[in-house]
Amino acid sequence: MSHAAGVWTYEQVALVLIDYQKEMFENIRSETTPDQVELNVRLLIKAAKAFDIPVVLSTVGVEMGVNGPTRKSIQDELPGVTVIDRSSMDAWEDAPFRAAVEKTGRKRLIFGALYTEICLAFPVVDAMRDGYEAMFVVDAVGGMSQLAHRTAIERLTAAGAIPNTSLALVTELFRDWKSPVADKAREIVKWYLPEAQKLSA
Repeated sequence: MSHAAGVWTYEQVALVLIDYQKEMFENIRSETTPDQVELNVRLLIKAAKAFDIPVVLSTVGVEMGVNGPTRKSIQDELPGVTVIDRSSMDAWEDAPFRAAVEKTGRKRLIFGALYTEICLAFPVVDAMRDGYEAMFVVDAVGGMSQLAHRTAIERLTAAGAIPNTSLALVTELFRDWKSPVADKAREIVKWYLPEAQKLSA
């Protein structure tokens, strides 16, 4: 049984976003479409900003010239956030990345990454080994096949990470319409629902 008992609150968490880059979006083949993944990541970022949740943003291979930067629509949601570029597919093996996570002071980490089976699975497993609790957002990630995506979800869940979905997570973090952040949450949900409906039409 995971020690990550109970629902999570916005005061406890940091949001960790990994490799939301052009090349990765182009190869998503699992059930959540690239546009839906993008929208759900933007929802998570908007919630993080509204609830004053620290955000760590990382890319892979940009300085090496292998991959392009973070998708513009996602990067635009995070003005002023320093992007940590790496060579390792496992972000947890990158010292500046780990230092950025440690600097947040939060031990409960919400992860999103492309792809589910690689750049999500590896750092989540390693972070838990090092004493962090991990949640991952299944509709804000994607794999190179449905089998790869589903197998990674099973691996992470078996390891003790908590699966969640983007809107459910946002409501979990504040949970009360009389909360100090409820008005901000309401505005985010009002923005998100019509956008989600457009993509599912």
